[in-house]
Amino acid sequence: MSAITLSAEYGYVLATYAVSAFYVFTLGAQTGKYRRAAGIPYPYAYAEKAEAEKDEKKHLFNCAQRVHQNTLEVFPTYSAFLLIAGIRHPVPASIAGAVWLVGRYFFSSGYLTGDPSKRMRGVIAYAGLLGLLGMSVHTIYSLLA
Repeated sequence: MSAITLSAEYGYVLATYAVSAFYVFTLGAQTGKYRRAAGIPYPYAYAEKAEAEKDEKKHLFNCAQRVHQNTLEVFPTYSAFLLIAGIRHPVPASIAGAVWLVGRYFFSSGYLTGDPSKRMRGVIAYAGLLGLLGMSVHTIYSLLA
């Protein structure tokens, strides 16, 4: 069995992770801003469809909420791949993580136009995620070999 040794470059991985976690935090704050503007009280996660169809602020709140929720849904997978891939490939993993982060930014900004189909601007995030998947598989294989 191989020992796991982290290089100094693993600091890039940790920095990428920290920036990504901060981005997720900002999405939560952004959702709160849209919630206040739309007047949606807690504990309601979304504005009712009929209300959102008539009120642009409620529609935009629903978009902001969905951006945040979707990012939270994929964040654990992204995080695991980033941290695993970075063991053997710290710089490429950090670059792939940055690609994912930029893609999520484009996803968010597209969605928040009020036209959810514009979220597809963020499809580049999958290139980063797939890169991290490949590097994670290689890392795991090299540790088990």
